[in-house]
This record gives sequence, structure tokens and C-alpha cells, in this order.
Amino acid sequence: MSGTPLWFDARRKTDYSFVSHAHSDHIARHARVVATRETIRLMEHRLGSLDSTQALEYRAPTTIDGLHLELFPAGHVLGSAQVRVTRADGHRVVYTGDFSLEPALTATATEIASCDTLVMESTFGHPKFRFPSKTEVYDEVADWSRRQLAQGIRPILFAYSLGKSQETIKQLTGRGLKVVAHASIHDIAVLYTELGMPIEARRYDDTFADDEVGIFPPFGRGESLKRTPGKITAVLTGWAMEPWAARRYGADRAFPISDHADYPSLLAYAKACNTREVITMHGYADELAASLRKEGVFARAITRAIQMELPGLR
Repeated sequence: MSGTPLWFDARRKTDYSFVSHAHSDHIARHARVVATRETIRLMEHRLGSLDSTQALEYRAPTTIDGLHLELFPAGHVLGSAQVRVTRADGHRVVYTGDFSLEPALTATATEIASCDTLVMESTFGHPKFRFPSKTEVYDEVADWSRRQLAQGIRPILFAYSLGKSQETIKQLTGRGLKVVAHASIHDIAVLYTELGMPIEARRYDDTFADDEVGIFPPFGRGESLKRTPGKITAVLTGWAMEPWAARRYGADRAFPISDHADYPSLLAYAKACNTREVITMHGYADELAASLRKEGVFARAITRAIQMELPGLR
């Protein structure tokens, strides 16, 4: 954050960084980490012991080195958080990190945090990304899996090891299906359980029971899975809205399930938080900023300056 020692989700080691969640593209071995306890525990699972950590609870304001910090749920993965930083002059900056407004079984529902400056992720910030209801898509995934099992075909779902896999296990077991999970996914499911979010799945041991649905990470799936006969695969991703998604992940089918906000949700958050300005970053940052400006919101992509249009000029 400009003018302070605090970084947001720095990818390289810094002296002091807020970490919104424990996905690998948001973490590093910082000298000092501020995050939720769940994120810190998941970071330690991935990186080993950390030099210095400070765990904050949601909605529990605290002052660190003269900065007033408050965390809010982000609805992305277990422990994911937004941060609102209030400067000495009273200006409030919210950094969302990755978030979703769609309800999930394994993440605390997102809260919209009012602010003066909003720094918002824009992964799916293009109008083409309008996700169907997560409940409806998981119903479809469950029905598809049952049809495959009834035909003696092994359904394998690809989902990232942290977050979406655990959500998928919870969604499918809640629909009466049995799940076997790759070791990397199972390890994190055990951590979720230790952190108060019970996840039940059998650990993959190179075998499948007749009635099990497999859940594996999309890449690095291992030779044993490649040798599994009679299988069919599907990837769970927001990129399923693109025609190339299944092919990109080496799957037979793609289901549009994401733990990120889609385009309408991004617009809704930006307009609901009563901000003076929005700074978009990652993904379709330029497109989202342009859409927000059309809605009357002052917005720019983080990599660009913006020249305001004068009335009557194009």
C-alpha cells in the first residue's frame, strides 16, 4: 500500500504483507504475515514454518504500526479475507483479494466493506462471464456422476487442491455420493477438518471402489490415474464459459463452477460499497474498469492512468 510498509498479497518476500488466502499465487515467505488463522495454517502447510505471523479475526479492528486494519470474509476459500485499511487521514482502502458473492459450504459468506478506494480482483471481469447458480451446477455434476457410475464408467473431477476440491467434496457427499480424493486434496481436507470445517473423503490409494467419484488436481495427476481404465473426466472451472476449457485441462467436459466473482457480481460489489474510486487488477482489469465507468463509477486498471472525459466530448 503506497506510503506504508504494508503489501497486499505480495508474490515475493517482503517485510510485511497481508495475505488474503493461501493459494500459491498469493503467498510468499514474508518476514511478517497478517492473515486469518486458517490462511496462516494453510500457508504453513504449503511453505513450512513462517518467520512471524499475526492472526486476525473477521470484523475485529486492530492497529498495527499506525495502520487501522479490519478483515472481512471473502467467500473464496476457507479463511479467505478482504482487508480494510484506514489511514491516519481517515481515508479507507479496501483490498478484496479473490472473492465470490455466491454462497459456499466451506467459506464464510462475503461481506461488502464500505470504503473510499476499492482495489478489486478482476479475474472474470468481462461481460461474457455470467455464472449459473452453483447449486444448480453441482446438481448437474452429481447427476452426471451417477449416470457414469450406473454405466460402469469412472467419473473423475478435476479441481484445484485448495478450496474448490473441498467445496466439491462437501457438495457431492451432501448429495449422497462417495468421494475418493487425491493425496494433495485429502491432506488439505484433513486441515479443513482440524480448522473446524469437516470434510469427509477417502484418500486415494491407487484404487477405486465401484461407487466412488474421484477428485484430482487438474495437472500432475500421476501415472496411476492415467492408467485407470473406463474413466471419463470433467473439470470444474469458471473458464468453462470458454469453448476451449475442457481441452485446455485435458478433460472430456467442463462445468462452470468458480470460487471467483463473475462479471455481474464484480459490478454489484463496486456499486454497493459506496467507494469514490475503483482500481481493478488481474484478469480482465481494463474491461471491468471500462464497464464501471459506463455505470458512473470512477475506475481504472492498476497498470494504467485514466484521463477523464469532459462533458460533451468523446
